[in-house]
Amino acid sequence: MSAINERLAALRVQLRNNQLTAWIEPTGDPHQSEYVADHWKAREWLSGFSGSAGTLVVTQNHAGLWTDSRYFLQAETQLRGSEVELQKQVVPHAPEHINWLCENLKPGSVVGCDGSLFSVSQIRQLAKAFHAAGLELNTQYDLVGAIWTNRPTLPTNPVYEYELRYAGQSRAEKLSAIRAQMMKRKVGFHLIPTLDDIAWTLNIRGADVAYNPVCIAYLVIGMETAHLFIAREKVSLALRDALLHDGVLLHAYDALEDFMNLSAADHPILIDPTTTNLRLYNALPEGRALHGDTIPRNLKTLKNVTEVANLKETMRRDGVALLRLVRWLEATLAERSVSEVEVAEHLAGLRAKQEGYVGESFAAIVGYQANGAIVHYHAEPETCAQIHPEGILLLDSGGQYLGGTTDITRTFALSAPGAEQKRHYTLVLKGHIALADAHFPAGTCGVQLDTLARQFLWQDDLNFGHGTGHGVGFFLNVHEPPQGFTPTPNGPRGTTPFQPGMLTSNEPGFYKTGEYGIRIENLVLCVAASENAFGKFYKFESVSLFPIDTTLIDVSLLTPAEKNWLNTYHKEVETALTPLLEADEVIWLKERCMAL
Repeated sequence: MSAINERLAALRVQLRNNQLTAWIEPTGDPHQSEYVADHWKAREWLSGFSGSAGTLVVTQNHAGLWTDSRYFLQAETQLRGSEVELQKQVVPHAPEHINWLCENLKPGSVVGCDGSLFSVSQIRQLAKAFHAAGLELNTQYDLVGAIWTNRPTLPTNPVYEYELRYAGQSRAEKLSAIRAQMMKRKVGFHLIPTLDDIAWTLNIRGADVAYNPVCIAYLVIGMETAHLFIAREKVSLALRDALLHDGVLLHAYDALEDFMNLSAADHPILIDPTTTNLRLYNALPEGRALHGDTIPRNLKTLKNVTEVANLKETMRRDGVALLRLVRWLEATLAERSVSEVEVAEHLAGLRAKQEGYVGESFAAIVGYQANGAIVHYHAEPETCAQIHPEGILLLDSGGQYLGGTTDITRTFALSAPGAEQKRHYTLVLKGHIALADAHFPAGTCGVQLDTLARQFLWQDDLNFGHGTGHGVGFFLNVHEPPQGFTPTPNGPRGTTPFQPGMLTSNEPGFYKTGEYGIRIENLVLCVAASENAFGKFYKFESVSLFPIDTTLIDVSLLTPAEKNWLNTYHKEVETALTPLLEADEVIWLKERCMAL
């Protein structure tokens, strides 16, 4: 902890030397990634807090870390003994630190941040709030870089070709589709800073950050050639030749700004202000930036037929791993208690035995009893709970496979549940079924469909505080924009119309603070339903394959249609998984899939 205080003291010297009143250090990188390489974990280096979400604010007399309830226990432990104070955020990802700065700094104060770690849109939000409070914003400095000794270098993990048998569409075809959209927008270049969009466009994958199989790079697509800015040692000669064959030229990672000012200076450049960092934006030729959506982001969300076929096979293998985890847990709990961390580690080991497995798609959420009521809780070895054969366990996990990305949540009764638990679980299940079974016209958005998943909880004056679903990538980011299910009409997640090929999580829940959490999640694929005089209609196909715990259901609350949906789904699960199982596993599965 003395090291943390020394680092803060060094930062404060930098603040004084640069006439800054406060400093904001986010969790982020120049690519607006959810998970970042060690090189960009400056907030962790400064504060000692290693959670994946949080913002540090430092003034001459205060250091505050803003994070949400997922990380309260972890933050309290890791910050103990340092001068960093935990600021408990009420709403995840809400900019409550901005309010604190506006309320606690005097007018005329100057707040600093590294413009390379904030998008153009984020800086505009900051500047607007600060202007109203009489504060100034300076984005010119990298104060942490000036004091961070022994800073980790950028990763040099090799990049590899993602085979066409998985991707289903060649690099040349994707570049052609992107250029067709560029022509419509009358731009000569498209700047793509987001790592998953680069990986999808070029059919490449990497291992530069946790959980997402991406590589650190920038991509600029021109009408004839494309330019990949990446550390050359990461790209093999064979892959370099393959990229060159498709008109993709390699440049040094740090050569982007010079390229844009020299080679792209005479053409309009399409950029997305929500993903392009401010420092890069300010380096673009003046007057040449045209704002718009990232084109590959909207293309890659529509999974092609090859991707869908691969994904369905992957779901079978992922279901087998989860089945073996639950059977192991049941057998082990009959002998001893099991820690939440051990469950997560054992599940990762079982997934690793499945064909095509590469790694976890996120850190597994294993929440026993009261921990299950902490949305997106992450178990740590020092503080996690011991699981006993009683109560309720929530397990949210996923894998990265060459054949797709998985994300599934199940809630298990480890002993006979009470009436209240069964009612809450059944209301969540009814909402899950209502959304999974939805039929809707083309043009329908997530904010409209979200209500289906909440209606039964609402009737009991209950609710849950997170969105009902997010887009999911194909062997890419498990949280993939733009679509999703959310009660909030602001932003693309709630306002993007669903189209066939979109893969989205369906995960309503209910959380009783201090007692238990309930969530039921499958991934659903949007598919065509029908077309008539009223236009096209779509529906969802549930592609995750694992039984839903029926011991928690109050069957009297289910309609005949809901029972039929569940029985049909369980029959699909049994049919899909049985050929991959041993004889005793088949018996177990048949019992769990028994019709109501």
